[in-house]
Amino acid sequence: MKRNADPIDELFIKNQFQWDIENLEANHELRFKEKLNQKKFNWRFIVSIGIAASIAIFLFTTMGDPTYKKPSELQYASKETIQTDSIFTVLIERELEKIEEKKSPENKKIIADALKQMKQLDADYEKIIQELEVNGESKQIIYAMISNLQTRISFLQKVLEHLENNENKNVFPDEKTI
Repeated sequence: MKRNADPIDELFIKNQFQWDIENLEANHELRFKEKLNQKKFNWRFIVSIGIAASIAIFLFTTMGDPTYKKPSELQYASKETIQTDSIFTVLIERELEKIEEKKSPENKKIIADALKQMKQLDADYEKIIQELEVNGESKQIIYAMISNLQTRISFLQKVLEHLENNENKNVFPDEKTI
């Protein structure tokens, strides 16, 4: 019985003299072994550094000041309202940074009380934003939002003035001079 030729066998027979045959160099085996023995790129190390960096950034951003939480962003507002909010937010953040710079054992209580008051103002602002999302923009809501932002800025400025006055008292203690 004659067996039918396998199509792959036929392919090899047909292309028998067309194969690209190249003689390898004498040190080919050594070069191949050297490449195998070379230290491989350690992906686990790179991934572990990336994870550690991500955790560090997360902790840095969330552990800043646990007593103050920035209010949520506007999502359902016009471009002008969002721009106004961002301008006021930048001003508020700058004032908060100035207050943080004034942090000292003498001012610790004042700053803690100010941040508690800011939490209350932020909660009011959150209610205004929720109202904006539910009912859309109206003059009353925009006025309430701007009024809250202005109140927060003026409050922080008064706290800064109080902190500076407190520092000035420490610079010039109440002493009798001749």
